[in-house]
Amino acid sequence: MELETLFSICSTIAMLGWAGLVLLPKWHVTRDWYALIAAPLMIAVVYAWLMVSNFGSAPEGSGFGSLAEVSKLFSVQELLLAGWIHYLAFDLFVGAWEVQDAQANQVPHLLVIPCLIATLMAGPAGLLLYWIVKVIVRAVRNGQQATPQEA
Repeated sequence: MELETLFSICSTIAMLGWAGLVLLPKWHVTRDWYALIAAPLMIAVVYAWLMVSNFGSAPEGSGFGSLAEVSKLFSVQELLLAGWIHYLAFDLFVGAWEVQDAQANQVPHLLVIPCLIATLMAGPAGLLLYWIVKVIVRAVRNGQQATPQEA
């Protein structure tokens, strides 16, 4: 199968999960099954196949020990695609966790949506944003509960 086709298939699988998390966050099929389990595992199958079928094709001097080594590793198109879909699977998994955690902690979904977009576009920065939002929501909620009610 063409690498561009695999790229498109994996990206579409992930985008369906992201759309579900944004538009249908309380639907258990989206939140608990597709975005959390099914989509990341489908992408993981492609990832595993790319890694196994390209075992030994990494250029000499490539690896994970330096930026130069990683750059050489990703000069192989199949390994570059594997790296990309690695992000697709893990970022979607994190996004699904954010939605589940937000619902468990009563973080309004409108505040979670920017976190999901940031997680899709910049993985760890989106996770950081979600934690900041969660802490602020918790602090506001605790501050409101700590103030005496006016009669």
